[in-house]
Amino acid sequence: MIANTAILAAVTTFLIVAWLAGELSYLSSYKTALFRMHGVRLGVATVLIFLNLFGVYYWIARVLFLRDTGRKLKHLDRQLGTADGVIDELRHELKR
Repeated sequence: MIANTAILAAVTTFLIVAWLAGELSYLSSYKTALFRMHGVRLGVATVLIFLNLFGVYYWIARVLFLRDTGRKLKHLDRQLGTADGVIDELRHELKR
């Protein structure tokens, strides 16, 4: 889940940077001066955008994909506790 959200955040960040590069094409003649004077700030801002997007996408993934995990694990725990459970092979592996 972490890898998927990181890829999605990286793609979104790339699309935002590409869109901004297209919108700010009139500044291309000042590219060297802008990167020399403000390159660190631009880099930090890009990393912060990536981290914020990563956090939002990770939160959305947890809400959508891990919604009923506790209920399902409780059901599995109850089933493993019974004497004649459906998952005898799994119970044998857990006792090791």
